[in-house]
Amino acid sequence: MGDPKKARKKYSTPPHPWNKDRIGLEKTLTKEYGFKNKKEIWKISSLLKNFAKQAKTSIVVSTKQAELEKKNLIDKLIRLGLIKQGGQIDDILSLTIKDFCERRLQTLSVRKNLARSLKQARQFIAHGHISIGNKKVTSPNYLVTIEEEAQLCYTSSSALTNNEHPERFVEEKTIGK
Repeated sequence: MGDPKKARKKYSTPPHPWNKDRIGLEKTLTKEYGFKNKKEIWKISSLLKNFAKQAKTSIVVSTKQAELEKKNLIDKLIRLGLIKQGGQIDDILSLTIKDFCERRLQTLSVRKNLARSLKQARQFIAHGHISIGNKKVTSPNYLVTIEEEAQLCYTSSSALTNNEHPERFVEEKTIGK
């Protein structure tokens, strides 16, 4: 069974370390979504591969249990906001890493104007300034569900709850002539 204190690796490394296309893709993802290192990208990639693998096996097998698993998989991805309501199993196979990156807490914090930049969003999350409902989340890689997205806000104990805080995002008002 293994040592209960030792956590298992949640990702698989690329098969070849020096692939120019993969390195370029990882570099653009790092800039676009503010990843700290490549390991975070590999975790999302492994998650995507696992969902695709489950979808492929559920297409082939047509037992009662397989239908239940297929329905549960689709429902989970709908809750995460990765596929639309009424989506099919084929929609799972067309998911990309960018779809998962758009549902990360770090990205949604910037999209909801809780932070000015991705780096600032990462810092706010790591320092415990961002919460989902009453739950403080300190992982920028956390995948936010559709229900949780509406509850995304500053932590009640954070100094950022004050509207006059200098680091708060303020939309600049344009003066009409």
